[in-house]
Amino acid sequence: MRCARLPIPAAVAACLLAFGASPAAAADPWAAGPVSTVGKLIWDAGGGRLGLCSGAVVDAPNGSVVATAAHCVRTADTPDPPEEVWFVPGYAGGIDTYQEDGWPVVSFHTPPEWDVGREVAEILPFDYAFLTLGTREGRTVQGEHGANRTAFEPVEEGAAVAVLGYPAADPYDGESLRYCAGTTDVLTPGEAQEPNLGGLVLQDCDLTAGSSGGPWVTDWAEDGQSGTVVAVMSVGSGGGMVVGRPFPSAARDLLARAGGTEPGGAP
Repeated sequence: MRCARLPIPAAVAACLLAFGASPAAAADPWAAGPVSTVGKLIWDAGGGRLGLCSGAVVDAPNGSVVATAAHCVRTADTPDPPEEVWFVPGYAGGIDTYQEDGWPVVSFHTPPEWDVGREVAEILPFDYAFLTLGTREGRTVQGEHGANRTAFEPVEEGAAVAVLGYPAADPYDGESLRYCAGTTDVLTPGEAQEPNLGGLVLQDCDLTAGSSGGPWVTDWAEDGQSGTVVAVMSVGSGGGMVVGRPFPSAARDLLARAGGTEPGGAP
């Protein structure tokens, strides 16, 4: 099964970042194996391809919310979300059974500023989304797998952070959880052009397409299965830099909508 490349090109970050990149180090496999609160979003993209992104379960009253990137949901080429999307928490391979193993997405929540009829550079600061999942036999994904905390801006500078995802473009195959580690570094004027200001940057990381929407996690719990999500993977330069999009204060309302007491609701 061929995998669909994600629609926001790596070149976007390259042209928006103001400093050079060194050759990227390979993203390492997560040593502890799959993380129960981090998983893979999969959908049928047509033409024998699968659409792929990453995401993380975040704490919500309904126990059914996943944080990811807005460009995993809506793009200029596909302004409407895919008809059927599945989230597989703790994905550890087995792409052919993602519908049996996964939790269905029942509604998609993107910021109103994520208007895909506008230029990407104009909307890039709003590249985050929350997805509401359905239940399985009355069980919620959070009840079964746990959840991460969500932090909103401002993001603490210099905190240890791990960026996790399922890269599917060369040299990776999307079948294992990979990560890069560093410290939180908020982009400021002089380091980046306006669309990326306020984003988190991590250098020397070659996470590729498929890792979009993956969590930037700080403050890991002792069991290594959850932490605090401070951003989601937005774009990469293709030359060793990746940019995460933090959640602004306005994202609290979007999360509240996605995390209402009943799974589902209008997209």
